[in-house]
Amino acid sequence: MTPDQLDFVPFDADNHYYEALDAFTRHVPAAMQPRIVQWVDMGGRKHHLVGGKLAKAVANPTWDPVAKPGALRPYFEGNPDRLNPLEMLKDREPLPAYYMDPAERAKIIAQQGLQGVWLFPTLGVLYEEIIKEDVEAAVVMMQAFNQWLHDDWKYNFEETIFAAPYIALGDVDAAVAEVDKVLGMGAQILVMRPAPVTTRHGTVSPFNQLFDPVWARINEAGVTLVIHASDSGYSSQGYADDRFTSLGMGGGAGPTIKTFAIERAAQDWLIQAVFEKLFVRFPNLRVGSVENGADFLGPMFRKMDQVAKKNYWWFDDHPVDTFKQHVWMNPFWEDDVDEVVELMGADRVIFGSDWPHIEGMPQPLDYLVELKNLSSQQTKQIMLDNVLELTSPRPL
Repeated sequence: MTPDQLDFVPFDADNHYYEALDAFTRHVPAAMQPRIVQWVDMGGRKHHLVGGKLAKAVANPTWDPVAKPGALRPYFEGNPDRLNPLEMLKDREPLPAYYMDPAERAKIIAQQGLQGVWLFPTLGVLYEEIIKEDVEAAVVMMQAFNQWLHDDWKYNFEETIFAAPYIALGDVDAAVAEVDKVLGMGAQILVMRPAPVTTRHGTVSPFNQLFDPVWARINEAGVTLVIHASDSGYSSQGYADDRFTSLGMGGGAGPTIKTFAIERAAQDWLIQAVFEKLFVRFPNLRVGSVENGADFLGPMFRKMDQVAKKNYWWFDDHPVDTFKQHVWMNPFWEDDVDEVVELMGADRVIFGSDWPHIEGMPQPLDYLVELKNLSSQQTKQIMLDNVLELTSPRPL
């Protein structure tokens, strides 16, 4: 199916902005900035210091010039031309206004044949890991970043762009207050990194009852929580360099266990949410897993079935059923989408292009070719219906 054959207008559940130069500083008191984000000039280029450490998540956090959308698509297609990924990133362009301006972005969205997008951070999901031990700094960064996001993008721009405020759980009271604040400002989706939580008293599961006040507020509001690919702090146990970089897919250095198991952070988060009965305590919760892949579902469901049989007294419902009731999956385009639909059902799969990132689609509707074996009804569910359902709050 091609875009001109559709009898509906799709909605993309994974778009990104590039952060403004002052995104991490505009609303941060000057005295706090050394603990959060500062700009530094090195070798004639600008870089971010995050908590006093040089951040290497991207080579050029000014974004100007910027690599083009989908630049690495040939790499993820199997690299048929046998190119080093660094070669694929040489073609850059001056920073377009639509990466930072909602009115300009809305025009592009219409040109791309979309009716709307969910919008997520680029750097904003990477920096909590670096400063997580400084819980106060992480709280201030969350609050300041979300205020910048509302300044520049709004949380709902003309029913077309739905930008997700970022929630950090390290301070429970601050997280509850931030959820209340952003919901009051119009947020219809929230985003969180799939990671354990560092508090002032140690690291704990995000599903520990300590955090129930946060989950209760999200549950009551009925908004969708997205766990999005991020720096989740996962260690490769000495097999590889644990530093997070945008060239982690190889970059000439070769693959590692860290890149091989890129889905692990989201998989662990989702499994533990079921095992710790998050959805039993808060049955109105809806979770979207975005840009985390879905290739792990088959082995995970088999293992969940084994766990359910061994621990028959623990689960009121089968954990796979609970998972499929409360979780929506956004497969990587290079995953076997047919298999994901078979495992989850077409009503629990959502389309996301990762536009305009280098590992995403050159154009969002390039994703359609991955759905070629599905029925027209299934295609509409994945490309439109499911994400519209998730964008609409269902408050208690």
